[in-house]
Amino acid sequence: MSESLHAEYPREIVERQLGRVEPADAGWVNGATPPRDPIVINEPDPRWATLFASESVRLHAALGDTVVRLEHVGSTSVPGLPAKPIIDIDLQVGDSTAEHTYVPQLEAIGYRLTLRQPWWHEHRLLVGPDDRYFVHIFTVGAPETIRHLLFRDWLRSHPDDRDLYASVKREIATSTAERPADYNLAKNTVIDDIYTRIFAVPPREHPAWPKGLKG
Repeated sequence: MSESLHAEYPREIVERQLGRVEPADAGWVNGATPPRDPIVINEPDPRWATLFASESVRLHAALGDTVVRLEHVGSTSVPGLPAKPIIDIDLQVGDSTAEHTYVPQLEAIGYRLTLRQPWWHEHRLLVGPDDRYFVHIFTVGAPETIRHLLFRDWLRSHPDDRDLYASVKREIATSTAERPADYNLAKNTVIDDIYTRIFAVPPREHPAWPKGLKG
């Protein structure tokens, strides 16, 4: 992306941190492993929004004031976008490294800690009942959470990029059928392409841009 496109954005927002090179099983805990089955992309399902709304009530009840912000992100958060039938949820807390403030509470409602990534904004992943819900824990204000919202809202309001992303995802799901762990990495080219257009728009024009943040 050209520097001129994102001069108004903080560098930590524009420069996606994809993670350092790690062994395939790095970060996985409690017996969890990278995906081993081919990725299946489902047609858009309007029930995904309802599933998020219901689960957000459970999460708030379990965690109380520990929740700083909770958002539906990922492909199931974009109406009309085909997706893996997984509800991705970004949960911002005061300190994602303080696992005692949220892991026991989430385990009590059926979640399990599956991934710990200190090198990627101290991200933690907990997988919920029936493997339907993925809760991504970040410290409040982590750059990745802002990017997730910018990307989500852009696809919601730009059908051409939504359809481009859908087409590429289907192609990659097929091409990585024998290497499903490569699926997310293979999407980075189209994701970066879309971010080029997102970052060509001044930050203040994005509804998701946090108030008070430079831009």
